Amino acid sequence: MPLLLEKPTLVLNRNWVPIHTLPTRIAIGLVARGSARIIDPESYEVHDLLSWDSVSRARDRTEAILIRSARLALAPPEIIVLTCYSGVGDKTVTFSRLNLYRRDRYTCQYCGGRPGSKELTIDHVLPRSRGGALSWENCVLACVACNKKKGSHTPEEARMTLLASPVRPHWQTIRRFPSRPTYKSWEKFLSKAYWEVELRD
Repeated sequence: MPLLLEKPTLVLNRNWVPIHTLPTRIAIGLVARGSARIIDPESYEVHDLLSWDSVSRARDRTEAILIRSARLALAPPEIIVLTCYSGVGDKTVTFSRLNLYRRDRYTCQYCGGRPGSKELTIDHVLPRSRGGALSWENCVLACVACNKKKGSHTPEEARMTLLASPVRPHWQTIRRFPSRPTYKSWEKFLSKAYWEVELRD
């Protein structure tokens, strides 16, 4: 049961646009409060807890994959749709190490190497010793060898070329969805709009 309650559930806004994922236990809580409805992954019909209980029992699920309470036996919801919220979630992108790694796709922005996160460093394009800011527009990932080669120089001075100019990423490219849909039912919602940009966890 504890593992079932931590499974991811895809959350759609009221316009059926994906905005994030939540653990099953929180998704069920939203449905119980009337803030969301469960989407049937086979028919895409919408259910409250009572009707989802009927669907779950009718499909002859094994006991091991049902979430049970005193009155209900529920298959873990794969997708829920919010009843009121039509926004798209937080559009701000925090300047953090994790988001910088995501933006640069775990790739050295000088040589294109992908040595793994432990062998990547954050390089200041204009060195901090020369007034370079700690910002989206002045920081890139660099492998240890390229960072050492560049030292306290600008890329031009070190005769090195950036693969791309560093910019603040668009919030959709940083949105935290799994690199592959957890369930086949998610593919309908996580296709072109969210998956054309190559993101790697």
